[in-house]
Amino acid sequence: MNDRPAEETAAQATLLAQRGVDVRVVVVGNGCRPEVVPPGALTVCLPANVGIPGGRNAGAEALRTVEDTADWLFFLDNDACFPAANVLARLVTEAERHPEAAWVQPRLTGPDDATTPRRWVPRLRAKAPGRPGRVTSMTEGVVLIRRAAFDAVAGWESTLFLYHEGFDLAWRLYAAGWSGWYAADIHMHHPLTEPARHALYHRLAARNRIWIAYRNLPAPLLPLYLSVWTAITLARAVRGGGLGQTLRGMREGWTTRRTQRRRPMSWRTVYRLTAAGRPPII
Repeated sequence: MNDRPAEETAAQATLLAQRGVDVRVVVVGNGCRPEVVPPGALTVCLPANVGIPGGRNAGAEALRTVEDTADWLFFLDNDACFPAANVLARLVTEAERHPEAAWVQPRLTGPDDATTPRRWVPRLRAKAPGRPGRVTSMTEGVVLIRRAAFDAVAGWESTLFLYHEGFDLAWRLYAAGWSGWYAADIHMHHPLTEPARHALYHRLAARNRIWIAYRNLPAPLLPLYLSVWTAITLARAVRGGGLGQTLRGMREGWTTRRTQRRRPMSWRTVYRLTAAGRPPII
């Protein structure tokens, strides 16, 4: 959206510095014409802001126009950067070691290369961010995804617009028979910001959680998941602020849930998510 020119320039510089892989770049302007574009990159100029997942889908679609399409997609938000020139090559190598994984998640840290907030660890046991393993969620703005798996599940869910689209995509990839891998020794950098600083966060995060549950969970798990999530979310909102917007988002999510296409996962997928460390009730 051309709102972070310095960060965008830095992100692209670290991307273009990657070695050991052939990189094709597409820059998406979400409701604008991108102003920071490296030489030879594809550009997508969306006439309106369609949201982050919709913008990512547009970029992935644009890459189909190249003659030799890549086996991998890497999604890079414009405020993240690669701390070393071998990160992409190491992620691909890690993915090849884990052919069952649809995505490989690097460890996201602050610029100090050490601090990893709990919300950036893609599993429940977040006190040891340096421990690798199978995961059931992803940090959307810095993630490597197999092109074949991404296409098989139709990519990101664009109606979510912003927040939690990684949960939805991860659940659908698990439902398609894949899993995810957390490569904790491969780092990416991001400013240590708090998503709740955005006014939309509380409303859209609450709405999207309900939509994602309705889209993906078997009927018997819906009330259990939503009860646990509601209790945790309200407690956080009371303690940390945003209660009014959270309640508004809950109401919006519940009253509009049927606008979402329902494709409940199988009980085998529920078991696989549970075995991977995150039963789909939390």
